Amino acid sequence: MNFVFISPNFPETYWIFCDRLHASGVNVLGIGDAAYDSLDVRLRASLTEYYRVDSLEVYDEVFRAVAYFSFKYGKIDWLESNNEYWLRQDARLRADFNIVTGPSPEEIHRFTSKAEMKKFYAAGGVPTARQHRVKDLASAEAFISETGYPVIVKPEVGVGAAATYRISSREELKRFFAYGVTVPYVMEEFITGDIYSYDAILDSHGRPLFESSAKFPPSVMDIVIKGLDLMYYVLPEVPEGLRRLGRATAEAFGVKSRFVHFEFFRLTEAKPGLGEIGDFVGLEVNMRPAGGYTPDMMDFAHSTDVYRIWADMVVHDRRLIPESGEDHYCIYYGRRDDHVYLHSHQEVMEKYGSRMAMCARMPEVLSPDMGNQMYTVHAWSDAERDEFLDFVSAEVR
Repeated sequence: MNFVFISPNFPETYWIFCDRLHASGVNVLGIGDAAYDSLDVRLRASLTEYYRVDSLEVYDEVFRAVAYFSFKYGKIDWLESNNEYWLRQDARLRADFNIVTGPSPEEIHRFTSKAEMKKFYAAGGVPTARQHRVKDLASAEAFISETGYPVIVKPEVGVGAAATYRISSREELKRFFAYGVTVPYVMEEFITGDIYSYDAILDSHGRPLFESSAKFPPSVMDIVIKGLDLMYYVLPEVPEGLRRLGRATAEAFGVKSRFVHFEFFRLTEAKPGLGEIGDFVGLEVNMRPAGGYTPDMMDFAHSTDVYRIWADMVVHDRRLIPESGEDHYCIYYGRRDDHVYLHSHQEVMEKYGSRMAMCARMPEVLSPDMGNQMYTVHAWSDAERDEFLDFVSAEVR
């Protein structure tokens, strides 16, 4: 089997996807813009060959790299980046090289357009916030007359919380339009709730081979803008209501042979037409693994290897690792260098070092979202989870 992996060096943990494919006998053919000598030695060991391009942004360069691999190794069976930024380019390359094991350009639009997503949520019976395609001030005001302030505006196609704004007054709305809307935006009614994910690895029939869930802060946007600490955790099990809606979402979108990350609100205030406190509401779908170290946290929380489960899906279309039955919390906490904490790094390590799954400085490119110093800890109860969070987050007042 020939698998072309786009940008296998970023995020840095993606070498593990390549390693698990290599261990399964796959020819892993990497394409990236980093120098070969700069690649992690473990990534180099898992690649059959690496083709360096000057820029992954230049389609012709990446096309030539795939053509070279096709000429040298024969038919390309899979092409994937597992990275949201490259999903559209991945789909275009699949179409040009007749690779049928991933979404086509036609399919990828419904996965990346926040407006198109609404149709498929509705088809699956998954409730979502009301939405309006941003056109002009008058139509925006007409929409807000129905929903009230605040509202959220975000690019129709975008990654994460980039260029996402909360608008709480007419003055802020006018200011938004005054700056000029240079890309298509959508506006949604504001929902008060916590964010939960439904994470799954799906086989070629759309059946889940693995399922997990994590709880995230209500607003990643606030974390970036206000410089707050990031805290989130993987749960021991998927809440049943979330499992049902997650599976319904996967079926409605026709997702197959993928690692997915779907986001939902869990209402902390009742919302007419959407649900009561505790109900789940669809937020958006991401047709790639959860970001950061979340796949590793799934491993720790469920005593498994999601990278191998994914590779087994690719190679065998089934799961070969049995469920461990040993599930618990795995918590991420990202501290910021400009905050002054009550307990030092040394004190954190002395108290929680035996339960520490990972402890590292975050790369500069990820620190605005995830903090500068990260701690990832095991917890076997709600009390242990809360105790750790209180200790690591306490700041000098």
